[in-house]
Amino acid sequence: MPRRSLTSLLELPNIGPAVAGKLRQAGIRSPQALAGRDPYVLFEKLCRVTGKRHDPCLLDTFIAATRYMAGDLAKPWWAYTAERKRKIAGKVAKKR
Repeated sequence: MPRRSLTSLLELPNIGPAVAGKLRQAGIRSPQALAGRDPYVLFEKLCRVTGKRHDPCLLDTFIAATRYMAGDLAKPWWAYTAERKRKIAGKVAKKR
């Protein structure tokens, strides 16, 4: 099925009801709304909206979903864990 014809967040790879709910809390209502979005910004928005820090594996899932909607092949969320850790470590190093 072409990505542009997806209508539900649940149609995305790695996205079940719980993660779809988290995406909705971050303001994402459809798969197309992920196009061009920064998963790190979405994750931070979710943390602000809910008032709590979520598991970083959820960020990996946000990365997987945004990349998929950008045209990448479907990959499991854990394929992005190393990338997320490098990016966050780089941000921490810059703050020092």
